[in-house]
Amino acid sequence: MNTSIRQISRTYWWLIIFRAVIALLFGIMALISVQFVLLFLVYLFGAYVLLDGILAIIVSLQERRSSSGWWVLFLLGIVGIVVGVLCFIHPGNVALLIFYLVGLWLIISGILGILSAFTLRAAGGEGLLVIIGIISIVVGIIFVIHPTSSILTLVWLLGVFALIYGIIQIFRAIQLRSLLSA
Repeated sequence: MNTSIRQISRTYWWLIIFRAVIALLFGIMALISVQFVLLFLVYLFGAYVLLDGILAIIVSLQERRSSSGWWVLFLLGIVGIVVGVLCFIHPGNVALLIFYLVGLWLIISGILGILSAFTLRAAGGEGLLVIIGIISIVVGIIFVIHPTSSILTLVWLLGVFALIYGIIQIFRAIQLRSLLSA
C-alpha cells in the first residue's frame, strides 16, 4: 500500500465506522418508525428546496442587469420557497404528492420507453426497452393506486439497504484497520 494512502487510511478509517453507524441507525429507524423516516426525508427535501429557492432568488437578482431571463430563475426561486415551506407545514401531503408525481413519471417514462423501442428497431436492444417500459408502467400504476403501502415498502427497503450498507462498511473499516496495523 502506498505510504500516503496508508497515512490517509490510518487517519480516516474511523470515518468509515461513523458513516456505518449513521447508516445502521437510519436503517433501524426506517424499520421501527416508517413515519419518522418519511417525515425526516420530507423535511430534508423541504430544507433543500427552501435553500435552493432562496439562492435562486439571490442569483436572479444579481443577474437582473445582465440577463433578460432573470425573472424565470426568480419565479423558480419563489416556487422553491413555497414548496419548501409547504414541506414543513404539510409534510404528509407533500410526501403523498411527490409519490403521485413519481408514479405518473414512471408511467409516462414507461410509455415513452416502449414507443422509443419501436422507433429504434434497427438499432437493437428494443426488447430490453420494452421490458423496462412495462416494468416502469406497472410500478407507476402501483404507486398511483396504492401510494401509502408503496411508500411504506420503499422506506422499509431503504432501511434494509441502510442496514446492509452499514454492516458492510463496518467490515470494510475493520479490514482496513487490520491492514494498517500489519
